[in-house]
Amino acid sequence: MMKQLFPIKHVAGYISSLVLSAVALVVLLDMPAPTKMVILLVTATLQAAVQLLLFMHAGESEDKKSVYINIAFALFVGLVTIFGTLFIFVWGWYA
Repeated sequence: MMKQLFPIKHVAGYISSLVLSAVALVVLLDMPAPTKMVILLVTATLQAAVQLLLFMHAGESEDKKSVYINIAFALFVGLVTIFGTLFIFVWGWYA
């Protein structure tokens, strides 16, 4: 009975979030910039997956398809915003 009451998934998610945050701190070490970016992108992606699946309960709703469509749309809007900003401010692409 007590095993059912203890939120082991949430504790594991919390610990993995802390570990991923600590791993991301290796960017403070002296290493090439592309290596730092790869480490940050991988840890950020894993961190987002942990947050979505464990703490925001993305896979627990009855209509999983709409949840994942909304996540994909949010990623699309975020990427368009990021790359649109880079095109305009960094790469000098004006309309």
